[in-house]
Amino acid sequence: MTIQRLFSLALLFSPAFFVAPAIADVMKVGSPAPSFSLLDQYSKQHQLNDYRGRWLVLYFYPKADTPGCTTEACEFRDDVFQLRKMNVALLGVSTDDVKSQKEFSDKYHLPFSLLSDPDGAIASKYGSFKSFGSMRFASRHTFIIDPDGNIARIYRNVSPKKHSDEIIADLKTLGADSSQKSSRQ
Repeated sequence: MTIQRLFSLALLFSPAFFVAPAIADVMKVGSPAPSFSLLDQYSKQHQLNDYRGRWLVLYFYPKADTPGCTTEACEFRDDVFQLRKMNVALLGVSTDDVKSQKEFSDKYHLPFSLLSDPDGAIASKYGSFKSFGSMRFASRHTFIIDPDGNIARIYRNVSPKKHSDEIIADLKTLGADSSQKSSRQ
């Protein structure tokens, strides 16, 4: 094997090959969240502007009904009432088609919308898209978007089992819990 071929293989399988697009470098806490318009598992259109005035958790996951993605989705499912109590919307996004999202949602009784991003365009905007040959998928990343549509938190290293608790704690730190209480008065 030539040195050039070894270098090419090393590059191909190095973490640098999987680095998200340049937008991930410019997306920072406080910057406007990239807009989106995607269908959910019921073919209902969702746009970022639909969530103006409330907190939004937008989480990307690689593939419906796989072990890590199922764990993460079920953790969010089990905590969804805490999120709703804080008036926080929750959306999952993957490159799966609408039918796959529906099957996943039905199988695990997920009470929140799963958005289909089949070409990965929205995942790319969030620096959360990977491709390896013909395999194309979203990275396991999460974004908390504030009521004004700005990025409040970015999570690039997500543990599916602990992530929902982490999100809820951070939302409380960000004031999502108190903003709901004050809006009732």
